[in-house]
Amino acid sequence: MVNLQKIAVLIDADNTQLGKIEAVMREISTYGRIVVKRAYGNWKKEVLKNWEEELKRLAIKAEQQFDYVVGKNATDMAMVIGAVDLLHTGIYDAFVLVASDSDYTPLATRLHESGVYVIGAGENKTPEAFRNACDDFIFLENLFNATSKVKSVAAEESSGASAIEEKLDQNAVANIDEIHNLLEIASEKYQNADGFVNVSSAGTFLKRTKPDFDSRTYEYSKLPDLLAAYPKKYEIKRYHGKGTVTIVAYKCLS
Repeated sequence: MVNLQKIAVLIDADNTQLGKIEAVMREISTYGRIVVKRAYGNWKKEVLKNWEEELKRLAIKAEQQFDYVVGKNATDMAMVIGAVDLLHTGIYDAFVLVASDSDYTPLATRLHESGVYVIGAGENKTPEAFRNACDDFIFLENLFNATSKVKSVAAEESSGASAIEEKLDQNAVANIDEIHNLLEIASEKYQNADGFVNVSSAGTFLKRTKPDFDSRTYEYSKLPDLLAAYPKKYEIKRYHGKGTVTIVAYKCLS
């Protein structure tokens, strides 16, 4: 996990569900220290009337942006300008864009080109272009009511990989095949003399090649849990690292 010191979180309120904001803030806090929290929207709109109390409670600054034309909001442009203004200060080492709109793809690309770490947070419907323009992308569905979705490793090992595939829709099954392919590539690139790959190295590779990868999408809490659910594909090895750290490695069996 990266350790960021100054994170700016920018939220498109017109494009995000209010009930998921607190979960987003908690997730981003695991990356480092949040120093800017802003939510952009036209707060005169009836659909945003419930945001006030939550923004106050979470200490998120509300940025007002009126709609200049009926039926078309200007929130996205205001948020882009705000992000660029913050970027030019040279203070922040990471930006979080909370939105599911492809219009933010150029902004994510521009921020990335400037060398800052870019995290996107949006729904599953978020276009792939925006997701891939980020260093990391968080699906809001993985955060909302996560405790009821994440399964234990023991349960998955007993049911086997076939049971998982039966529960995932066709798109998810195709997606898990892509993850298996990437894990094989990581194995070829990073394996040691015994053919084992550090799961941490593989996880970094997955994030670089597929920024929206999250083991919780497949209902596993962590990458080692996903690997352990496919005993015919991977051999798992655990050994002690420095101090109390346990290092997990895997080897591809086929």
